[in-house]
Amino acid sequence: MRVSIIGVGKIGYAILKGVKSLNVEIIGTGRSEETLDKIKKEGVEATRDNEYAIKKSDIIILAVKPQHFHSILDKVSKTAWEGKKVVSVMAGIRISTLTRLTNAKVYRAMPNINAVIGKATTALAEERDEEVERIFRTIGNVYWIPEELFDAWTAIIGSGPAFVAEIIDAFALGAVACGMPRELAYQAILDMVEGTVYTLRKDKTHPVLLRDQVTTPAGTTIRGLMVMESEGIKSAIIKTIEAAYQRSMAIGKEIDKMY
Repeated sequence: MRVSIIGVGKIGYAILKGVKSLNVEIIGTGRSEETLDKIKKEGVEATRDNEYAIKKSDIIILAVKPQHFHSILDKVSKTAWEGKKVVSVMAGIRISTLTRLTNAKVYRAMPNINAVIGKATTALAEERDEEVERIFRTIGNVYWIPEELFDAWTAIIGSGPAFVAEIIDAFALGAVACGMPRELAYQAILDMVEGTVYTLRKDKTHPVLLRDQVTTPAGTTIRGLMVMESEGIKSAIIKTIEAAYQRSMAIGKEIDKMY
């Protein structure tokens, strides 16, 4: 099996490094000498010729920005796509649109930034395929979902690392406000978050039950929770996700109109 990764940017590079573990032939494409050199250093064939990479491969992973996809379409003949499996990591472009443009068997994928350390949470749509799943399992966990959930996934899982990072930074600032050195606080907060996630996974418990285990009568936790309630923290997070979801849908419509 030969896999081509069209557009070896941040996510494309993470996928390339993951796919290397499968012991398959790989072709990576890029526009700059810097990108091509980066691909070559991984012991992978590098080229600027997208048509060559597509024709030579069984599975094509489209990892370019959606707005740059038209430049690939302009330079790649429609016959080059025939009989191929195409997996799009491009936000917004629907399977039906890509199928019409390429005549290939099309899948969508939405990993997140944690792919760079092999800890991605990736959605795949829509029909299950073992080869496609095997590729994305090299960078983390995989979930097959209906395509209509991709905008929600983008808001929660795609944007999620940024939202979580913002919350962690708020914890660190709170620690500084209480007189704790930032670096000490930051490392301890990361440990606390990691441990909390592990506990929730291990015990398979609802977050509310864990909260109640920590909350003692007239203690410190209930005082903090009262402030969170009065400040509308949960409501703000829900609205944050809804705003990201609405923007994801809008981008999808804008991109779809281009094609």
